[in-house]
Amino acid sequence: MSVRITGLSRRFNGQAALDDVSLEIARGEFTALLGPSGSGKTTLLRVLAGLDFPDAGLVEIDGRDVGQVPARERRVGVVFQHYALFRHMSVAENVAFGLRVRPRATRPAAAEIDRRVRELLELVQIPELAGRFPDQCSGGQRQRIALARALAIEPLLLLLDEPFAALDAVVRKDVRRWVRGLHDRLGITTILVTHDQEEALELADRVAVLDRGRLAQFAPPATLLEAPATAFVAGFLGEASCIPARLSGGRLESPLPGLAAPPAWPDGALRLFLRPHEVAVEAGPGPGLVRMVHPSLGAGTRVVLELEGHVLEGVVPPGLPVPERGGPCGLRALAATAFHEDGSRARLA
Repeated sequence: MSVRITGLSRRFNGQAALDDVSLEIARGEFTALLGPSGSGKTTLLRVLAGLDFPDAGLVEIDGRDVGQVPARERRVGVVFQHYALFRHMSVAENVAFGLRVRPRATRPAAAEIDRRVRELLELVQIPELAGRFPDQCSGGQRQRIALARALAIEPLLLLLDEPFAALDAVVRKDVRRWVRGLHDRLGITTILVTHDQEEALELADRVAVLDRGRLAQFAPPATLLEAPATAFVAGFLGEASCIPARLSGGRLESPLPGLAAPPAWPDGALRLFLRPHEVAVEAGPGPGLVRMVHPSLGAGTRVVLELEGHVLEGVVPPGLPVPERGGPCGLRALAATAFHEDGSRARLA
C-alpha cells in the first residue's frame, strides 16, 4: 500500500499542529516520523489512522482518498506506546479482538479466527503465551502481543506510535531489530512515530523530520546526516554542536581553527554544525576547557569542552594522550556544515 499526503493541515485552538505537509511513501517502505515534542508527528499518525481528521489537504492510501473515512474502514493497524491491551482478556483473546468485533457479514468463522490467532502468535514467536493475561507478560512480550493484534486484521498499513518507549534499553534494541526483520518478511508499508533519532535512523528506509508542524526534510538516513536541508535538521540529528561564526571580507571569523571560508558567499552571519568526529581534541595548552571525558572502546575518547562560552564535543584519536577534566585542551575542526543567514548551505573543511 502506498501513502500520499498533500498539503495536509490541522489546527487546534488556532495553533497549527500540521502546516501544509506533503510526502509520499512507497508500497512496502518503512518510514519514520521524527521530531521533538510538539512537532506534529503524532497528529499526522492519528490522521492516517482515522482517529483525527484534517482541516485541509488530501490523504490517500493506495490511491483512495481516506480523509473522511472512519478508522474501522481503512484496514490500518496501530500499535500504541502503552500497548492498549485488554487486561481482562487472555493473549489469544486480545489478538482475536479485531476479528471478533467485525460486522457479522465480514466476520470470519470461529475456527478461522482461532487458526489466524495461532499463526500470528507463531509469527511473533510467543505461541506459548496464548492462555496468559497481559499482566503475566514482560514488556517485550506485550509489545509482540500488540503487534500480533494489529496484524490480525491483515492491515494494508501498519502504524507504530512510539512502540518501544516503555521498554528498557536492552530490550528496546532487541525488539526494534526484530520488528524491522518482521517488516522485511511481511512487506507491509510501515510508519513509525518516534522522538529517538537512533531508532529512526536504524530502522527506517526514509525519515520524515518534522519541525513545528512542517516537514523539514524527507530522505534516507545517510542523506539526513550528510546533507541536512535546514539548520534545524543539522542540529537535531547526529549530536551536532552549533557554533556561531561570521564571514567578513571573504574571511571566516570563528573560534574554531582549521576551517576555510566557503567560496563565493556574501558577508554575513553563519552557524557551523559539527559532529563529535569532526572536532579533533588534543591534550595540552589550548583555547578549550575540558568539562567531561567519556572513555570509549576503539573509536577514541569523547570530550565535552567549552570554547569561548560555547559547549561542543570532540574526539581524542585512539592512542593519543587524553586531557584532564577541568584542564585546557587544543582542538581543530576537521569539517563542518555551514548555514548562512540567507539559508544557503555548504560543507567546510
